[in-house]
Amino acid sequence: MIPLRDDAPCFRIPFVTYLLLALNVMVFLFEISLEPGTRMNFLFQFGVVPAQVTAPLRGALHASATTSLVPLVTSMFLHASWLHLLSNMLALWIFGDNVEDHLGHFPFLLFYLTSGIAAALLHIGFNISSDVPSVGASGALAGVMGAYFLLFPSARVLTFFFVFFLWLPAWLVLGYWFVAQFLSGAATSIAYSHQTSGGIAFWAHVGGFLTGVTLVKMFARRPQRYRHQGW
Repeated sequence: MIPLRDDAPCFRIPFVTYLLLALNVMVFLFEISLEPGTRMNFLFQFGVVPAQVTAPLRGALHASATTSLVPLVTSMFLHASWLHLLSNMLALWIFGDNVEDHLGHFPFLLFYLTSGIAAALLHIGFNISSDVPSVGASGALAGVMGAYFLLFPSARVLTFFFVFFLWLPAWLVLGYWFVAQFLSGAATSIAYSHQTSGGIAFWAHVGGFLTGVTLVKMFARRPQRYRHQGW
């Protein structure tokens, strides 16, 4: 299932969503301007490397709290490829504006960053000894999708499914996505229980989604503006 757009109305200009879109694109353009070796060093420095993040806890002399914790935030703005970037930005474009509209601009930014950090921490928990950098906004976006799942379950999402374009309820599209991430994470953990590997950070997606579902109710609710629209 590939979501393409939704039909939930938005009543405020989503400034933070636009800012996040712009930042992610600009950072990626900077990334691809680097020489391959320099770019790899850049990803290792600012991406989440579980073994590096947990190094201070293991008493590593070369590790510092700053160099270990900063990547929890900076990794959200890095991407491995154009496809990686575009798929994440499409999800932000579809779901971010409505969640921002509901929470307000600054609370949405805090919500987004908190979801991303929580997603990274769960990924680290399942890959403590991995020395492979994890990058991407998908953990934070999973939080946005979790919030959307609760706030707009009956909104319709235009979805590409095999060769069909279908309008499906948001709860089905996002629920299916979450279950797929959970099952994929479980399968990956079993298959690579004795290895450290790269690939998709499924547990980061699970952690972000669950964080979004949990946190969205803790943020101040915007005045209800959807009743006359049927939401």
